[in-house]
Amino acid sequence: MPLLEGRTGIIFGVANKRSIAWAIAQSLAREGMRLAFTYQGERLKEGVESLSSTIPGSLLLACDVTNDAEIDAVFGEVGKQFGRLDALVHSVAFAPREDLENEFVKTSRDGFKLAHDISSYSLVALSRAAMPLMLQNGGGSVLALTYYGAEKVVEGYNLMGVAKASLEASVRYLAANLGPQNIRVNAISAGPVNTLAARGIKGFTEMLKHHAERAPLRRSVELEEIGNAGLFLISSMSSGITGEVMFVDCGYNIIGL
Repeated sequence: MPLLEGRTGIIFGVANKRSIAWAIAQSLAREGMRLAFTYQGERLKEGVESLSSTIPGSLLLACDVTNDAEIDAVFGEVGKQFGRLDALVHSVAFAPREDLENEFVKTSRDGFKLAHDISSYSLVALSRAAMPLMLQNGGGSVLALTYYGAEKVVEGYNLMGVAKASLEASVRYLAANLGPQNIRVNAISAGPVNTLAARGIKGFTEMLKHHAERAPLRRSVELEEIGNAGLFLISSMSSGITGEVMFVDCGYNIIGL
């Protein structure tokens, strides 16, 4: 029997076939999990729809994670269609381009607020909305996506690094809050991969090359490897793990000079 047969999950943040969220979705679906996908705005709908349609029994819903009414509507529909929820994948991040490209000291107040709202607070809002459905099954698993720039200064990452640091702290506090309800909250800190979001980072091509040259495995991480790590953290194989940030970066994070 597939590892996740009879389980359900919802994925926030699929943009295209190169998305980390899509790699995780494929791993979960392969093991039998029924999935719901969300998209933000009509511009992204077609791409997400074409991908989600390849997974039998999937559900597609619109959701702006800065809108609490839309979040409530999404989980209400998931409850109607699935009757339960076992997993939530948060792969959502945004910062205005000018604030990403500027030195961090030049970050605008509005840009700071927006980046933290979408990239960090949304994990709190989504987890809160998912709780009632997860509690119906006796618990669940929440997974967020982060990056090494949350812990160390990475040139070009700027405001997003600070927002990801907030996200990682939120993972820990949510894990402490939700643990008594048997809801686990973890994050994957993935090495750089050529996603739509990554291409918005100034100097990303050089970052990718540097990573492959310096990582102990002397290569960049593959999307499938991140997807399989997501499967591990969501499944019962990691039942004793919560509040952790797991690096999936070919070992890059252990290197000093």
